[in-house]
Amino acid sequence: MADGRGSFGSRFAAIMALAGSAIGLGNIWRFPYMVGQHGGAAFILLYVFFCVFLSLPVFFAEGILGKTSRLNPLGALRAKAPKWSWAGYMGILAAFVITSYYSVVGGWSLDYFIRSIARGFHGMTMEESAAVFHSITATSWEVLAVFVGFLGLTALIVLAGVEKGIGGFSKVMMPLLFVMMLLIVVRSLTLPGAREGLNYLLKPDFSKIDGPAIAGALGQSFFSLSLGVGCVLTYCSYMPEDENLFATGMWTALFDTIFALLAGFAVMPAVFSVSGLEPGAGPSLVFETLPVVFTKMGGIVPVVFFLAVLVAALTSSISMFEVVVAWLIDEKGMRRGRAVLLVFLAALALGAVCALAPKVFSACDFATSNIFMTLGALVFVLVVGWVVPKAEPFKEFSSSRAGARLFPVFWFLLKWICPIAIAAIAVTNLL
Repeated sequence: MADGRGSFGSRFAAIMALAGSAIGLGNIWRFPYMVGQHGGAAFILLYVFFCVFLSLPVFFAEGILGKTSRLNPLGALRAKAPKWSWAGYMGILAAFVITSYYSVVGGWSLDYFIRSIARGFHGMTMEESAAVFHSITATSWEVLAVFVGFLGLTALIVLAGVEKGIGGFSKVMMPLLFVMMLLIVVRSLTLPGAREGLNYLLKPDFSKIDGPAIAGALGQSFFSLSLGVGCVLTYCSYMPEDENLFATGMWTALFDTIFALLAGFAVMPAVFSVSGLEPGAGPSLVFETLPVVFTKMGGIVPVVFFLAVLVAALTSSISMFEVVVAWLIDEKGMRRGRAVLLVFLAALALGAVCALAPKVFSACDFATSNIFMTLGALVFVLVVGWVVPKAEPFKEFSSSRAGARLFPVFWFLLKWICPIAIAAIAVTNLL
């Protein structure tokens, strides 16, 4: 392992960084529209169920590999299960690809934040808002400019190191992100017609639960914690050796779930307050529908909302970027500055292609979301559940009384339930 690798230094920094990795654009735009498409509160209950009984065990499996090896995904798998080391390369490749095309979407969030400051959405209709989004994505110089700006911000934070850069940014921005979302929730709930949106979130309609709803809740719970790529593994490798992984994982999952619910309570009452808007508007919800909704609130609400979107995008892109940097530091012996520059330039090249060629963007998204992430997660749970000696994961749980009591449940889920569920996600995504 390379010297000078870094450490978060405290549980709070580790939890905030891991929560930041999990809390991304998916919580703000994907979760609310999934709730909208699948009937509201019943979907939320399904989502929470799958978070507890699927995503959390996978999170612990990935975290155990990172914390006990103190290496990147490739190094961890090579040390624990050499025959599975190929999955480490796959995870690093996936993290790099996601960094590249996700920064394009992050660039849109940067663009919208700048426009909100300049009151660029004031008084817009839905048609005008859709035209603005089309203009941003269709204008080469603008989409490239904000993409480079977002990727540059990501690189600068990673360049500052694990403790001062990633940890420092997360310790300040994650609490601020929660405060911003709480303010938006309070304002959203005061809008005329918000009660209908509140009822939509709180009253379960189990008649809406069908195959697509179950698959959607399962997939959302899985992707919500950034599992399968190596982000959790890499971040846990920076935890202090005496840190309680069980407590850190529980807090991370709790914060991620709370934030997803906050996003739902911020978005849905606001959407229901504007006549003619659909709660299940789809991926266009953030960049076409919500500018119209939040500008009608007036004041600084649009600025706060799009700042929250930008921060959420940054915390996730940082974690993906760091996976590749950690590999270069550990395996190639590079200094952090050189590793960051190399990843930045490579991501700049691929991201520029994704920004200008929608088919390449879609192909990258499909490959990482539907193949690499699920296959990576499957490898992690199989390695921890069937290859790593049981004493290693038990040691990470037994440092707390609650963890020791819950370990048999975790072990059963990890060995038997998670592999089947992950395989089901993979098949559903490919159909």
